Formats: sequence, structure tokens, C-alpha cells
Amino acid sequence: MVLVHGVRTSRTMWRAQREALERAGHRVIAVDLPGHGERRGTPFSIAGALEVLDEAVAEAGEPVLLVGLSLGGYLAIAFAAARPDAVAGLVAAGCCTAPRTPLRGVWLRAARRIEAWPDSGERLNAELVRRTLTPQAQEDVAAGGFALTVVAQMLEEVAELDPVADLARVACPVWLVNGRLDHFRTQERRFVRAARRSGQPVRLVVVPRAKHLVSLDAPGEFTRVLAEAAAAHR
Repeated sequence: MVLVHGVRTSRTMWRAQREALERAGHRVIAVDLPGHGERRGTPFSIAGALEVLDEAVAEAGEPVLLVGLSLGGYLAIAFAAARPDAVAGLVAAGCCTAPRTPLRGVWLRAARRIEAWPDSGERLNAELVRRTLTPQAQEDVAAGGFALTVVAQMLEEVAELDPVADLARVACPVWLVNGRLDHFRTQERRFVRAARRSGQPVRLVVVPRAKHLVSLDAPGEFTRVLAEAAAAHR
């Protein structure tokens, strides 16, 4: 199983899932994307991110259950479409809105302004983390540090991704997982329809009371979804 984190976080955001799944006997590889975690200081790019996933699959030595949240979900979808030989199952969470949304320009301008602040938005990030995550989730995401200067790069890069087209090309079972309160659910039905065009089994899971960071808001429920997906793809 390969786990791919969201923007600004790192592989430590998966600690709850990793610990539970490893106790259950699963082999779990959690990656740091370019510009994040132990790779902070390197530029973020889609090509570089997909290379990281390629390395993780090579380390696994067999087709994997590929799991991604938010940015990680978009990357997981792209990788699964490009490397059907390497992916036995796909779990894409918090990514049911096409990245080419007109709002991307608004987000990009905001990210550039925040990254130009003297602290690169560190205090704002700390307040958002404090307000939106449980104490345990705060500890987990903070353990790997925060990538505060990659959001603008990421928003520039993701315009090249087309998850709707990619979902129609995957060659493995697909789980789309969203928190019920996630603002990235706006095109959920469209994404489900696209995945079904692949001819592969598709399951939509909506987690009650959870927001965008569903794996952190509802770690137990999210881990159960991963365990079910892992059992199904064996």
C-alpha cells in the first residue's frame, strides 16, 4: 500500500492509518512529495511527484493499493491511469473537483500573497491547523513539518491534470472517499460517472461529519475503508 499526502503536509499525516494497518499485517509505504517533508527545499512539479510514486511502487515490488488525499488523490489518479501495470487498486480521497476550476486563479493569487509574507504564512497555517484538527491530528501533521512555500507552485502545476479523463482510463477498482462536509465534493457525481466508464468496480464512500482532510477528521473510518480496499485487491 502506498500513501500519498496532501499539499503542505507530509507522510506523517498518515500515522494513524500506517500504525493500524501495519499492526494488521499490511506493508505500508508513505511518501514525501517534492517540496514536502524530508524533501522540503526541492521544487514541486507533477513530473517529480509522479517519479516519487514510481519509486515507491518499485520499492513495493508488486502492484499496489495506491491511496491519495487531496493533491495526493489527484496524483494517485494520474499515476493509476499512466501505469495500470503498477496499481491494483485506487483510493482517491478529497479530490472530486477538477483542478482546472476558475477558482484556481483566485487561490493562486492568494497563495502568492501569503507566501510573500515575512513568515510565509506560518502563523496563519498554525491557526488553521489549531481550529480545524483534533489535537492528535495536529500532532501528526506537525511531525513532518509544513511546506509553506509550495502552494503557488502546486496550483500552477495541477492545471495539467485531468482526473475525470484519467479515471475513465484506470484499470483497477476505484474507491472515491469524501468527508460529507468537504468543499471538494462539488463534482462528486461527475467523478463517479467517469470512474464507471473505466468498466472497473467503483465505490463512493461519504464519511459523516468529516471535512476535507477526511483521514484526519475520521481516522478510524478512513482506516477501515483502506483495510476493505486492501482485502478486495488481494
